[in-house]
Amino acid sequence: MEHNIPLITTITAGFGVALVLGFLAERIKVPALVGYLLAGIVIGPATPGFVADVHMASQLSEIGVMLLMFGVGLHFSLNDLLAVKRIAVPGAVLQMGLATALGMVTAWWWGWSFGNGLILGLSLSCASTVVLLKALEARGVLDTMNGRIAVGWLVVEDLATVLVLVLLPPLAGVLGGTSATPVAETKPIWMAIGQTLLQVAAFIALMLVVGRRALPWLLWQVARTGSRELFTLAVIATAIGIAYGASALFSVSFALGAFFAGMVMRESEFSHRAAEESLPLRDAFSVLFFVSVGMLFEPAILLEQPLRVLAVVAIIILGKALVAAALVLALRYPINTALTVAASLAQIGEFSFILAGLGVALGLLPAMGMSLVLAGALISIALNPLLFAAVEPFRRWVLGHSELARRLEQRQDPFAELPMSTERKYLEGQVVLVGYGRVGQRIAKAMDAGGIPYVVAEQNRELVEQLRSQGVAAVSGSAADPEVLIQAHIAHAAMLVIATPDPVGVRQMADTARALNPGIEIVLRTHSEAESNLLREDSIGMVFFGEEELAKGMTQHVLERFSPPPIASGSA
Repeated sequence: MEHNIPLITTITAGFGVALVLGFLAERIKVPALVGYLLAGIVIGPATPGFVADVHMASQLSEIGVMLLMFGVGLHFSLNDLLAVKRIAVPGAVLQMGLATALGMVTAWWWGWSFGNGLILGLSLSCASTVVLLKALEARGVLDTMNGRIAVGWLVVEDLATVLVLVLLPPLAGVLGGTSATPVAETKPIWMAIGQTLLQVAAFIALMLVVGRRALPWLLWQVARTGSRELFTLAVIATAIGIAYGASALFSVSFALGAFFAGMVMRESEFSHRAAEESLPLRDAFSVLFFVSVGMLFEPAILLEQPLRVLAVVAIIILGKALVAAALVLALRYPINTALTVAASLAQIGEFSFILAGLGVALGLLPAMGMSLVLAGALISIALNPLLFAAVEPFRRWVLGHSELARRLEQRQDPFAELPMSTERKYLEGQVVLVGYGRVGQRIAKAMDAGGIPYVVAEQNRELVEQLRSQGVAAVSGSAADPEVLIQAHIAHAAMLVIATPDPVGVRQMADTARALNPGIEIVLRTHSEAESNLLREDSIGMVFFGEEELAKGMTQHVLERFSPPPIASGSA
């Protein structure tokens, strides 16, 4: 029976074992992804008992790759990346380069070839976006400046890795592997690379010119039918169809095709619905992807090559983290940002598996290399929550024991204080506006229209620079730091408006403002009803809860619409 239905048995075993081990992993506060990889090891050929169909699992994993990359494309925001481009772009490129160099030097020490070392180094240089997003969400810092920098950094890494995936097949022969196509072997390398880049450029142009118009139109037509299953089918068929078409017509990888399908679909007004409807299927096949990767792992390597495994883990956790932290500090960001980015990058995941798998297929990475990458992923992902938990204690410790750290924390930021030429109306009786996101911008626009002077306190230094170029008084830094509010002249301000949803920082900001200016009026926002009740009980200030204010506004409109007409004066 097993030989006649390998697809069903592989899916059943993969989902069943992944469910059990993923649940156990979450219970011990380890990412479920570790459980999925362990499930692959359990049903793989390296362990006794049931062995799933490796070839079938490999094909299922291809669908998982497509849907994973489609999801990355759906959430890829060029605007979010541009907001942190000055730190994310140079930081990610330099960090990937240095981490790749570490991997190559280590591989050279083992006696591996240049091509082997390059693929190993590249596989260890890119972190997992899935692991990072879950870690930031669990700690409630995804929407903070540190969270945006970490996500932007990984987006740049993802884009760089996609470029590597495109260029690797035509370069395989030069690097000592097997070329992807027989035709490429008879062409000069520059011609093979040029042809590949032209094919990729043609595909991207087609997606940007035709896809940006056709896909939103298609989703609109399907949405008009009112059928939820048809809409979900349209999203999944688009993702897989474009990925397959990109491979068949343009020789572009499934991963790149699916990524651009998601990125173009993001332009549609139905992008949020597309992400929501496709999420269950994306999650399911992503699990099969990680399970299939685990099936390739050889557990014996932990006993046979413990020093090599240790070296790989050291590169991932120590090498990448130290390089990233040093680069962030060199770009004049605070220690807390440096430690957050370092913890974010101290793991590897889905792109590492895709790169290593392509390297094995092209003869550029030995099977041992794939096992080393998998071992590094398992260990680094398991330890990543501990690294995030240690960020704040380590920051306090290093500030207490290192004079250099204290100097780095206190060094002057050109945008951390208002210019000497700032008008007096921004220094006395002004409004201090914390946060310049969507809510903060609307408040600022209203104050501009009313002629109310205000000073913006914002963590994004690039945004502060932009505001100053527009003549807006602004200081950079976290308003939870008393120094930032002092530089915004909170002591003489009339009002503090906190337009950023930071439950921990809000109380610190309010306490600092009250200490420096006891009579100041405080206005703040929150996304949680329980939190809004606590803040009101503590009498921190005027609290606005989003859902509550929306309900009030809609209720008022309904009541006004159905209110009885006023009684005319003098009537009987």
